[in-house]
Amino acid sequence: MRPSLKKKRFAALLLTSSLLLAAGCGSSTGSDAPESTDEDGPITFTFFGADASPNWNRMEDAVGKKITEMTGVTINAEFDISSGGGNDRISLMAASGEYPDLIFPKGNLSRLVEAGAMLDLTDLIEEHGPNIKKAYGEHFNRLKYSNEDPSIYWLPTNGAIDQTYFDATNGVAIQHRVAKELGYPEIKTIEDYEKVIREYYELHPTTEDGQPTIPLTLSADGWRRMITVTDPAVMATGGPGDGEYFIDPETYEAQLHYKRPEEKEYFRWLNKLWNDGLIDKESFVQKDDQYKAKIASGRVLSLFDPNWGFSDAENALKSSGMDENTYGFYPVTLDESFKRADFQPMGFDGYGIGITVDAKDPVRAIKFLDWLSSEEGQILRNWGIEGEHYVVEDGVRKIPTDIQDRKNNDNSNFTKETGIGLYNIFGAHYGDGVKDSTDNYYTTNFPEQIQMGYSEAEKEVLAGYGISTWKELFPSEDEFAVKEWGAAYNMPIPTDSGNYNVIYQKTQDIIQKRIPEAIIAAPDQFDAIYDNMLAELDKEGAVEMEQQYTGWIKDRVRLWTGQEID
Repeated sequence: MRPSLKKKRFAALLLTSSLLLAAGCGSSTGSDAPESTDEDGPITFTFFGADASPNWNRMEDAVGKKITEMTGVTINAEFDISSGGGNDRISLMAASGEYPDLIFPKGNLSRLVEAGAMLDLTDLIEEHGPNIKKAYGEHFNRLKYSNEDPSIYWLPTNGAIDQTYFDATNGVAIQHRVAKELGYPEIKTIEDYEKVIREYYELHPTTEDGQPTIPLTLSADGWRRMITVTDPAVMATGGPGDGEYFIDPETYEAQLHYKRPEEKEYFRWLNKLWNDGLIDKESFVQKDDQYKAKIASGRVLSLFDPNWGFSDAENALKSSGMDENTYGFYPVTLDESFKRADFQPMGFDGYGIGITVDAKDPVRAIKFLDWLSSEEGQILRNWGIEGEHYVVEDGVRKIPTDIQDRKNNDNSNFTKETGIGLYNIFGAHYGDGVKDSTDNYYTTNFPEQIQMGYSEAEKEVLAGYGISTWKELFPSEDEFAVKEWGAAYNMPIPTDSGNYNVIYQKTQDIIQKRIPEAIIAAPDQFDAIYDNMLAELDKEGAVEMEQQYTGWIKDRVRLWTGQEID
């Protein structure tokens, strides 16, 4: 569809929505009570999510059925199962001009805005979103698209509001059996890590069933390269993690993080591990499912991956009774001069869900998202159904032992059957540590519950280190200033970005090729490959790209904080 026709359709739908609002269709009473119910009869919304959801059960799970009962809404969902983050599917949508009712586009919001695909939700929220407004509260300004276009095109839902982290779920993951056998050694630097992994590998080159032990495996399949290969270089050298950039907290200047000299030394260290036989030789050719299969076999001693990247494989280990082969997280840095910033506070931020111009009933859609953003909706999504998945004793929500055991040891099947945790992207939600009107936590992630979720093997290792959670090994949030730009990798790129996207893709192609080349090269070839990579990046326009990105970071800080920035 031509852009002019798309804009006409967009305007017509806005007019339709306005007429519905004027007619008083479910208008807000101004209370915080959930407004969206099934009083208007059943409706099915189509939905596309740019991330995979392997446990999605077509809303046939307990929570999904309850959501349909309360709202009359069923979600006909399609999820991206590739490693492309929805890029290909969303490109086809933009080209065809045909969209689902609801969409979670991840990093492709600007592409959809430019195509005229997204509704501005501002008026819909004002009229029908009391729970959305309440949840975002003081963060509401962060929903605006830009200084030039203050429309609200999505509700950030993969980020949690007012989140407090009670445990570490990222860092260098090391099997519990390794730490236990070696007497709980200190693991703070890459030298410490290498010594531990090397020693254990030399003691156990094969597993009990004769399979080769793998000291470290990586997943470089598509965008997963960032997560397990290149992001760890930033984290190990004191960066907070802003995607492909390092941003100076004083000047807001952005540069590709690979240009930092300390990161070059980190990759030199990976080159050493490779040449010493400590990195899986299939790391740069395997698919992500092969990576997870190796982890699920129990023979991978360590990973550079956040928990969400391998949780399915770890759950398989738990289901097989291989708790000692699961992982704890350690704050490994290049050397002792660096401090990991895993817990640096970044304020509220995140990818989100939006309503498209093709939505059959935008008012009903926002009411649905608003109900899920209510206290009742959030408790249902996080805890499940009272009497089935939790009980209330003396005013306190508790998870029965048998349910907790299933969560610990059969999590994938438990999630698929119950739906707990599968619906977070469908509404605003508070983070860990926030309490509801009954003085109970909104989520099940608080210290006592987290510790109940640890296996005996994990508790033994934690006790060996004299701690009760993995977070205690890491620098705490109060050691850092709040990041004024949030998580840069969530920032939509403006539609009038010129050649930015072309240059960015060219630099990504270079990095995707050259970083593995540098890691697997002979040691005496490393410098030439790495230095040539940096020259290639600048030749393709990296400096111009970095300057554009710096401007957008400054714009975001202005939008969110009201600061005047040069």
